[in-house]
Amino acid sequence: MTLDGFFRGLGDVFQWTFNILENDMPTTFLVNTGAVLLGFVGLFYWLNLQRKFNAQAEKDPDQLK
Repeated sequence: MTLDGFFRGLGDVFQWTFNILENDMPTTFLVNTGAVLLGFVGLFYWLNLQRKFNAQAEKDPDQLK
């Protein structure tokens, strides 16, 4: 197998994958909505942890800044 054949095969796989996602299917909507919701949950979790770390840093005067 040549390098050209490898990249053409990889391109075919990407085109097939994106054609599936391009269709107006209920599963596509669910996957996209799930990804967005998971992103927001992760964002709020990280912001909550950051708030706690900032409060802990304000209480400790002996830390390096």
